[in-house]
Order: sequence, then C-alpha cells, then structure tokens
Amino acid sequence: MDYEKLVSVMRKLSLEAGDKIMEIYGRDDFDVKSKSDDSPVTEADEAADAIISAGLRSAFPDVMLVTEEQAATHEARGDTFLIVDPLDGTKEFIHRRGDFTVNIALVEKGQPTRGVVYAPAKSRMFFTLADGQSVEETGDFDKDQVGPTKPISVSDADNSALMVVASKSHRDQATDDYIGKYGVRDMTSAGSSLKFCLIATGEADLYPRLGRTMEWDTAAGHAVLTGAGGKVVRFDDHSLLTYGKEDFANPFFIAHAPTVALKPA
Repeated sequence: MDYEKLVSVMRKLSLEAGDKIMEIYGRDDFDVKSKSDDSPVTEADEAADAIISAGLRSAFPDVMLVTEEQAATHEARGDTFLIVDPLDGTKEFIHRRGDFTVNIALVEKGQPTRGVVYAPAKSRMFFTLADGQSVEETGDFDKDQVGPTKPISVSDADNSALMVVASKSHRDQATDDYIGKYGVRDMTSAGSSLKFCLIATGEADLYPRLGRTMEWDTAAGHAVLTGAGGKVVRFDDHSLLTYGKEDFANPFFIAHAPTVALKPA
C-alpha cells in the first residue's frame, strides 16, 4: 500500500464528505429513514457514502472496501481492507448536537493501521500520517494541502485520577458499574468516534464500551488512537480488538491509555 497516497486520499475524501454533510445539516429539514435494524439513516449518510466510496474505488480499485451504507460490501471477507462509516453519530446529527464524524480507515492483517476521523461541525480533524503517527490538523482544512498539524499522544495517567469518556447516546448501568472500579477524576461524554480521539490527544484516559458496535464505527478511531500510543482491547479478556470478523460486529471493548491498569470485566 502507498501510505502517502492513502493518507492524502482519505483526508481529501473526508473533507469533501464533510462539506456535503454540513450542507444538509444546515437545512431546515432533511430526510430520515430507518434501516432494517431500526437505526436511522439520513440523506447525509448516503451522500457522504457516495463521495467516499467512489473516491476510494477509483484510487484503490484492487483493495476490498467495506462501507456501512452498502449492505453488499458486508459480504466481503478478508483481513486487509478499507472500511468506511460516512457519518458516525447519526443520532447526534439528527438532534443537531455536532458530535458526528466522517470515518475512513485501512485495516491490515486484522488491525486498523491508518485512518482519518473528521468532525466537520466541530472543525476537528485527526489522522495518521504515512508512518502511522497520529496528528491533529488545525487551520482551514484546504482539500489539496495539509495545514498545520501537531503530533498527538495519550496521557500517562495512572488509576488514581482518570478522565473517563462515555457515550452520549448509549450509557447504561453496566458501564457505570465498570467505571466505578476506577479512581475517576472527572467524566466527559462525546458522540461517535470522537471518544477514541479524546484519548488519543490525552484529553481522556479510558473509554469502556459495553454495547453493540460495528467495525466501521471503530476502525478509524482505533487507528488514530493506536498511532497516538493507545490501545483498544476486548472487554472480556483484554486481548487486542481485531477486524475482519464474519459479521463485522464488535464485542464489548475498552479503549485506553496504556498506563491505565485495566480492571477485570
């Protein structure tokens, strides 16, 4: 894989998709439908998906592509592929809360190695460079030229005073019970894959997810977190979370800074 080309293409496509999402977000009204699993999908999801999938297929025609909005791609099998969630946090989008992201990642041998997470309503962009190091870009997000970037890295927090990040839309008692095993300094909530990015920048230390997610929800954030020195492990046995599973469904997991000593499930 030409990582320089990949990073450039993923970044540009995320910005183009973000522009389309914000165009629809700014309207007085937009179409919302229900998928077969009763989860919502908007015209922004579909428009962003069309931009990203066309761009990736053009640039990397020989690489397997999995995208949330195209059910036919969910039949693909392999451990190396591009994976897309064109609008993660659809509920945040519908309720106009701003915590939604564009997510594009490369999985290699079952692990996300390169990715981009772009939050257009918050003007935050995180991505891995060709060498795998993660950065946050600031500036005006020119599509053809990367602006100022700063390397990001996880915190060195220990268990005595953790900043915990949890989902805005999927909080439950089991999650609270698990968080209660730690010394928590404070808690914050965030939607979509931004939770991974908050750990990647050191703004949070621990994100336990005791709920259903799919690989396209997590791959880009996982890649960004890995490139910042963090880890994502299964909740049950703390082994690495892997990708390319038969139905692309994730088990419960924990994203964390490596200095956090994880408690048993």
